[in-house]
Amino acid sequence: MSESYGPLQEPLGLPERRLPVMAAPAITEPDAYPYYHSVLSGIITSIDTAAILASSLMAASIEPAIIHQDWHKALPLADLMSGLGFMMIPKNRVLLYVPTVRQPATQLHYLAPPLLIGALLHIVVLSMLRHPLVLCLELSMVWLLLSSAVLCMVRIFEIALLGSPAIARQLARDIAVVGSDETAIRFAGRIANEAGSTYRLAGVFDDHETAENPQITDGTLLDLIAHSRENPLHAIVLAIPPAADPVEQVAKISWQLRSVLSDVYVVPNTVHGIDVLLPIERLGPFPLLVLQRRPLSDWQVVKKTILDVTLGAMALLALSPLMIGAAIAIKATSPGPVFFRQPRLGFNNRMFMIFKFRTMYTDMSDKMAAQQTARDDPRVTPVGRWLRRLSIDELPQLLNVMRVEMSLVGPRPHAPHTRAGGMLLDDALAEYVIRHQVRPGITGWAQVNGARGQLVTLDDLRRRVALDLEYMQRWSLRFDLKILVLTVIREVLSRHAF
Repeated sequence: MSESYGPLQEPLGLPERRLPVMAAPAITEPDAYPYYHSVLSGIITSIDTAAILASSLMAASIEPAIIHQDWHKALPLADLMSGLGFMMIPKNRVLLYVPTVRQPATQLHYLAPPLLIGALLHIVVLSMLRHPLVLCLELSMVWLLLSSAVLCMVRIFEIALLGSPAIARQLARDIAVVGSDETAIRFAGRIANEAGSTYRLAGVFDDHETAENPQITDGTLLDLIAHSRENPLHAIVLAIPPAADPVEQVAKISWQLRSVLSDVYVVPNTVHGIDVLLPIERLGPFPLLVLQRRPLSDWQVVKKTILDVTLGAMALLALSPLMIGAAIAIKATSPGPVFFRQPRLGFNNRMFMIFKFRTMYTDMSDKMAAQQTARDDPRVTPVGRWLRRLSIDELPQLLNVMRVEMSLVGPRPHAPHTRAGGMLLDDALAEYVIRHQVRPGITGWAQVNGARGQLVTLDDLRRRVALDLEYMQRWSLRFDLKILVLTVIREVLSRHAF
């Protein structure tokens, strides 16, 4: 979806803001619903940067042969300034939207202005160094033609790649519609028929007690939640009929969908009063109010994954002697496997197997964590007690990080049967499931603030979840690095570990 915001009155054009969503003009051409893909845009921009630097180096190497003179300082400087000018000049990001990024004419429009400005900078730099204008123009054309040729070849390859059916399917956004009245059905129909390859309709959902016609829906909200765990959604659009208390109605549905990893939008004719407080985005011709966003954008997820895999690989290499020593000690002092594998609830409420060094006697292990580990727990071996005290038992989770099941930093994952105050965690605290909207971590903001160890009371759970949600709101690469440093300082020898 577009990331441009503005007052709601402008896209609707009516002061009372009661324009039906279907008043938008019909669009019949394919791929008429463009959206901004932050990861794709970042990749293309990075490739452009590499291509322009490579072409500038090539130009610097062949330009002396053209003019039969060795301007050993001027030419590299001019080529460098041209490349920097190309990279720094503001570009029209709309031209990198999907699917316009696949259109050759649009990409020519995107590349031409920065290339011309780069060529102009080339002339300016050489002229300032008092070189003949004719030669400056000639060398500028060399840089321009060479850079244009390299970028065009790169773009042709990118367009061909993005046009392949497999990539097009990956780039398509999956949308679910909540509602069952005429507005919802017509909205869903237009998405299915007009959005081309940019959006896919995942279905229309509504609870049977509120649905005007349950027979035309694809399921209830519970079905939508289950669907989202197997097939990730990019957007959920609430196209429900206005109610006597629309704010309460929207808040109730939003709360029911709190565990779903998706952006949530609402059509403008559903709510009144709070609409001017919400930002808007456009989905094709439709203005939609932004109700809820995923905690991390696609590009932020990529940056976090790169940090995790890079630091995780370095940590595995550096700590491998320690991990080998721990494995030998476990094997030598008690029968059973070196590793303990346990199902945990992870990203988007999906189950995965976590790796830890085994610290308990094999016949006393509790894979479903029906009984949490307590201080002086008789199930823990003597070696296991030291491994837990020094947090060495957690090191195999670096393997989960390398498998992109976990992150270095994030909310700690729990086993399905873990309890607090005698209740399962998601039953004990409704906000608990929100933690699953990011990958679980080896360490986290809660752990470095002392909220680790056994969950005994509901207050223990509330404090831990509050710190986890604070982490999700404050996330940045710098914050992750800070938590990693604090983990080494505060937690490796923590008195809370047992």
